[in-house]
Amino acid sequence: MFLGKVIGRLVPAVIYDGMAGVPLLWVQPLNKFGSDQGLPFVCADGTRMAGPGEMIYWEASREAALTLDPSFVPVDHAVVGIVDELSLEDYS
Repeated sequence: MFLGKVIGRLVPAVIYDGMAGVPLLWVQPLNKFGSDQGLPFVCADGTRMAGPGEMIYWEASREAALTLDPSFVPVDHAVVGIVDELSLEDYS
């Protein structure tokens, strides 16, 4: 699983069978310290609760397709959960 921050929402022009009611979100991937890492991408919201400004954790590839019901819908990324708190300790 990976960390990300929701930076926006998308409205699809066409909805694939099995994707009705699944929100699509713009997600900025984050590194383990909560800083931006890479380019934003579209992510299906399997939780149906995430919104702009929230930190989430997401899954990619085949695992992303398995998180939605029905499974194996054509998605590359899916939100698995919302992060309540990120606590970092200094281990140096």
